[in-house]
Amino acid sequence: MADAANTVASELAGRETVEVGNAHIRSGWFGMWWLIATEAALFGYLLFSYAYSWMQASGPWPPDGAPPLTLALPNTFVLLASSVAVWAGERGLRRNNRALLLGGLVAAFLLGAIFVGVQLKEWSDKPFTLTSHLYGSFYFTITGFHMAHVVVGLLALAALTVWAMLGHFDRHRREPVAIGALYWHFVDAVWLAVFATFYLAPLLR
Repeated sequence: MADAANTVASELAGRETVEVGNAHIRSGWFGMWWLIATEAALFGYLLFSYAYSWMQASGPWPPDGAPPLTLALPNTFVLLASSVAVWAGERGLRRNNRALLLGGLVAAFLLGAIFVGVQLKEWSDKPFTLTSHLYGSFYFTITGFHMAHVVVGLLALAALTVWAMLGHFDRHRREPVAIGALYWHFVDAVWLAVFATFYLAPLLR
């Protein structure tokens, strides 16, 4: 994930522009969209492998029964709320409302940190480990890979918050915030797919 972190940091800081038609689009947008496309493909491969293994399984799947929603469901709403907070901060920036920008970024960071803490708690409560069975390997690999992306997003949000406090952003220079928000929304969207796969699908079988 070091490469992903470096990519996010470099794209947030990037100021070069390229010309597309009559519009000047910051190159950071292209870098972020390429990052999202490659990471989305990787998550897609992982989830497809999980689904294929599930279809081929001869015994019960998951082996220990459907995972409870006690922590996962509220945690999903926490992450979705963080996306709303990022959106509110970005909206505040477009209106030159520095307080709303800072409030949105700080709230999103705190909610993201809560999500990580709850996910770690859920990991510790699992009756299986990474090496217990194939399901456990998929569960910890995919949710762990997603958590690594959340941590990268938290680092990006922290950097954006510091830069916002220093007054680096206004309605005319808001691309770094928009790019960071795009990455954070992607992380949230991926979690919805992971949540549906591991927590909701077993309940519908």
